[in-house]
Amino acid sequence: MNATNRTEEAAEATSEVDSNLAAVSEVEAGIRDFVRNDIAYLRRPVASPETAPTDANTDATVSNVNSLIQRVAGTSLAEIEKLIGELESLRDLLHAEGQRVQREISGYAQLSQAAMKSTRMIADNVSQWKRAADGLRNS
Repeated sequence: MNATNRTEEAAEATSEVDSNLAAVSEVEAGIRDFVRNDIAYLRRPVASPETAPTDANTDATVSNVNSLIQRVAGTSLAEIEKLIGELESLRDLLHAEGQRVQREISGYAQLSQAAMKSTRMIADNVSQWKRAADGLRNS
């Protein structure tokens, strides 16, 4: 009885996989047909101007598509140029801030060296005073 249940489960799983594969194949076929129909005009041979019929609708469609492309490209180019300008100004700002930080670090290093020299001088003077005081005590 247990073997029968496993066989039925395996049959159900196989039929489910088959139906999934069929659905995937159907979707792929639909996509292929859509792409074929969408770009079919690209594969047609270009007719010479003498043999090509001039159709007002075709010319209007072409001009509409061209104007649409120009509008989209113009907007995109304007946005790209604006972004480039913003990035250049940001680069200049970062460069100026980097130089400022370098100046401040240099100033800090100079201040630190001056503090070390002052500390050494004070320590030397204190040690001299200590020696002088010890000499006076011992005498």
